[in-house]
Amino acid sequence: MDPENQIAYAHSTQNARIEHDKALARVMTALLKDDTQLFKLFSDNESFRRTLTDTIFALTYSQQQ
Repeated sequence: MDPENQIAYAHSTQNARIEHDKALARVMTALLKDDTQLFKLFSDNESFRRTLTDTIFALTYSQQQ
């Protein structure tokens, strides 16, 4: 986990969510060269993006508690 995420998770759910979403965006951007279909789906489909971010956040945030 990024140091920024560790600090955010320790302070509040809202801060954790903001840092999580930033980190996920960085990961998805890094995937652009390896998996363009996933990147396009994440970029173009709001429903998919929200479901993916909500699911990953729920899994990672619950592990930090």
